[in-house]
Amino acid sequence: MNSLDNVHLQVALDLVDIDKAVRIAELAYKGGADFVEAGTPLIKSHGVKVIHKLKKRIPDATIVADMKTIDAADVEVSIAAENGADIVTVLALSSPETLSLAIDTAHDLGCKIMVDLMNVDNTLDVGREAIRLGADYLCLHVGVDVQRRRGITAEDLVNEVSVMAKHFPGKIAVAGGINAERAKPLVKAGASIIIVGGAIIKAKDPEEATKIIRKAIEEALTS
Repeated sequence: MNSLDNVHLQVALDLVDIDKAVRIAELAYKGGADFVEAGTPLIKSHGVKVIHKLKKRIPDATIVADMKTIDAADVEVSIAAENGADIVTVLALSSPETLSLAIDTAHDLGCKIMVDLMNVDNTLDVGREAIRLGADYLCLHVGVDVQRRRGITAEDLVNEVSVMAKHFPGKIAVAGGINAERAKPLVKAGASIIIVGGAIIKAKDPEEATKIIRKAIEEALTS
């Protein structure tokens, strides 16, 4: 069962302005986001130095590098880890060899791997293989546009989280249009990392927005 100590709130900094990203990261961390994600657009715009900058400014936060690696895993994971990443993302669509290399490289360097299940249909089977290879986390990542196109409802996503969490307790992250209201049932379903982008980074007051989501998570765990 989830507890306050093992459910994390991750802010996804899917921005291209590095100064704005760092400012929001600091505010979100104050508001209760203990995982801070250097989003893919941010890394592509500024390189891995942004990972280093986030780690330097918020040393106590868990820094997630959303590299979305699909090849050359040893190189990409190494440069992220050496610049301060605590967790690096790898696409589940990668080959087993790439996943294995990413996991081994990360663990050798003292960081963890989150396998992103974006665009994977058989999430349970793919997730099981990733965990067998040593993945630390699985991310159920269904963007809002994909949810609409495929007719995936909020309830569908909750059900999928519930199934995955029963098989892989403590290892399920979830992303895709999450706000305070949607966070509650996902936490109750067993998600251990709630990833929030727009609801925080587009808010007028990112710190307050983060506090509201963190409160929703705590309410889900105590109600």
